Amino acid sequence: MEKEFVGHKVHGRQHEYFPLISKETYSGKSIKSLVKNYFEGSYRNAVSFLIEKNEMIFGVRAVIEAIQAGKEIDKVLVKKDIQSDLSKELFAVLKETFIPVQRVPVERINRITKKNHQGVVAFISPITYQRTEDLVPFLFEQGKNPLLIMLDGLTDVRNFGAIARTCECAGVDAIIIPSKNSVSVNADAIKTSAGALHTIPVCRENNLTNTIKFLKDSGFKIVAATEKGDYDYTKATYTDPTCIIMGAEDTGVPYEHLALCDEWIKIPLFGSIESLNVSVAAGILIYEAVKQRGFTNEE
Repeated sequence: MEKEFVGHKVHGRQHEYFPLISKETYSGKSIKSLVKNYFEGSYRNAVSFLIEKNEMIFGVRAVIEAIQAGKEIDKVLVKKDIQSDLSKELFAVLKETFIPVQRVPVERINRITKKNHQGVVAFISPITYQRTEDLVPFLFEQGKNPLLIMLDGLTDVRNFGAIARTCECAGVDAIIIPSKNSVSVNADAIKTSAGALHTIPVCRENNLTNTIKFLKDSGFKIVAATEKGDYDYTKATYTDPTCIIMGAEDTGVPYEHLALCDEWIKIPLFGSIESLNVSVAAGILIYEAVKQRGFTNEE
C-alpha cells in the first residue's frame, strides 16, 4: 500500500492535518505518476509532448531529459537553495552546454507556473540557434560576401525584434548574440520581428571576444557603432565581409570588444537628444552597407 500524503491528529473536536512527505517528494511522485499513466513510463515522451504544447517545461528530471534529447533550451531558472542528488545531475548536464542558467528566488518561479516545478523551469526556444564557427564557412562556400550584425548586451526584446526585421529585409546573413546578459528569441521577439526570426539565422555565443577574433581571422572587417566613433558612418567601407557591432543603449559596446574592432563609427546627431534608439541606429548602418554593396538582389 502506498504511503499516505497527509496525516492527522484528533484534539477533542478539532482535527489537526499535517503533511507526511515533503513538497519535493510529493512533486516527484506526481510527475512519476503522470509519466507512468499517460506516457508509458517514458520521461522522453512526456518532455516531447510538453515541448510541443508549451513554451516551457518544469521539473528536474524533465529538464534533464529535454537537454539530453537535444532540445533547444533558451534558458533555465533554478531556485537559489535547490539541493538534491537529482539537481546535482542537472547541473552536471548543464555544465556541458551553453544554456544560460539563472538562480532565482522560488517566488519568481511560482509566478511563472503554479505546477509542480521542483524549483526548476526551462524555457524552450522557438528556433534552433546556430554557431558562428559553423555558419561562416557555409556562407563562404555559397559564394556570399557576408554581412553580420552582432548585438552586444542588448536586452530590450522589442528592439531585438525590430532589428531582426530590418536585417531580414536588408538581406543580412545572420545575427549574433551572447548567451548571457542578452535578449533571446522568444514569442515577443518573434512577434515584433514580424516572423523574421524564423528566417534569419541567429548565432548564440558563449564568448563574444572569441567570436570577434574568429571573424577577424576569417577575413571579416569588424565595425563598432559607438559615440566614441572616429568618423561618420558613411566614411566606413562595408563592401568586404563585415560584422557591425551594436551595443546596449545605456552602456554601448564594451571597451574590451571595441579594442578588437577595425573601425569605430558614429551617427551624427543634430538635436538635443543624445542618442538614437538602437534599432533605428542599426537600420541606418545596415542600409548604408546595402547601399555601398550596390543594392543587388541575389534572387
